[in-house]
Amino acid sequence: MSTPSSPLRQRITKISYPYVAKLHAAPKLTLPGITLVLALVGVFAPVPVGVPALVLLALLLAWLAFLSWPVVTTGPRFLRIFSILVILLFAASRIATG
Repeated sequence: MSTPSSPLRQRITKISYPYVAKLHAAPKLTLPGITLVLALVGVFAPVPVGVPALVLLALLLAWLAFLSWPVVTTGPRFLRIFSILVILLFAASRIATG
């Protein structure tokens, strides 16, 4: 039995559909490639470029986590939240250290 989704979830899912469809139609390594590039830029680029890359990576992962939330069990949910928090904490530490 499925629970009814909120109007916000329905709206975000509807808006996201064309982007998810494009990602699905792209080569399989597109999303991992985007993730890797954002992570590497976030870690190795100067702070003015690296921090926005890390924030963009966190937003991308949060968006994908939000879309998949209803079908994911508790363990993977925790890992998704944890990974997003680690990325944001690393971005904050990059800002703090200059």
